[in-house]
Amino acid sequence: MMNEKLQAQGTTKDEDHAGRIMVALDYSSADEAKLLLKELQGIPCYMKVGMQLFYAAGPSFVLYLKEQGYKVFLDLKMHDIPNTVKGGAESLTRLGVDMFNIHAAGGKLMLEAALEGVDKGLTSGKAERPLVIAVTQLTSTSQQMLNDEIGLTGTVEQAVLKYAQLAQAADLDGVVASPHEVLRIKQQLGSSFITVTPGIRPTGAAIGDQSRVMTPQEAFSQGTDYIVIGRPITAATDPRKALETILEELI
Repeated sequence: MMNEKLQAQGTTKDEDHAGRIMVALDYSSADEAKLLLKELQGIPCYMKVGMQLFYAAGPSFVLYLKEQGYKVFLDLKMHDIPNTVKGGAESLTRLGVDMFNIHAAGGKLMLEAALEGVDKGLTSGKAERPLVIAVTQLTSTSQQMLNDEIGLTGTVEQAVLKYAQLAQAADLDGVVASPHEVLRIKQQLGSSFITVTPGIRPTGAAIGDQSRVMTPQEAFSQGTDYIVIGRPITAATDPRKALETILEELI
């Protein structure tokens, strides 16, 4: 059972930290993910479905999450020619996801095509408009990787800000960026430009394959809107206790 402090919280993004935490359902089957959902039942967090689970369980699992009352961030990081991304965005809109993302590296025409796909998907009258955000640089991207392997000059922060500016120019709702870039993004692009921040590790948690990390408290202090947490919850011996501990620290 959730403690009294958590039960007393509201359920909107402004009132409830749980609604601003995206739990990364990085599982290979719907059955595995449902076991976690059972553990977390009653905590109104956002659920993030990535490639592994979506490729295994498909759209039906997204529909299942919606039926359970969860908001869903579909993290597929689309990156293709504009027409293909437009079609993908239309399908995801009809599916009813609350948020999905595309790679800013695909360019402004591709980003704009995604919004055209959203508009087309809304013509059915059965879906609500999802938030569309752009991936800037993965939180596993180091300075050396950016310069020597990806081939971009400058710092990681400069690359992130450039892509964030491109996303805003294309009228997207926000970006995925590490917590280290949130403050600059908010300063330059405004507080209403949404930031979703992976690379979140509670105090004492292993960093794993991430390069640019912060604790949940640190990330929210930077002004981010949503944080993504995976293994510190999903790989915990007691996932519910792990999530409740994070929430208690944020109250």
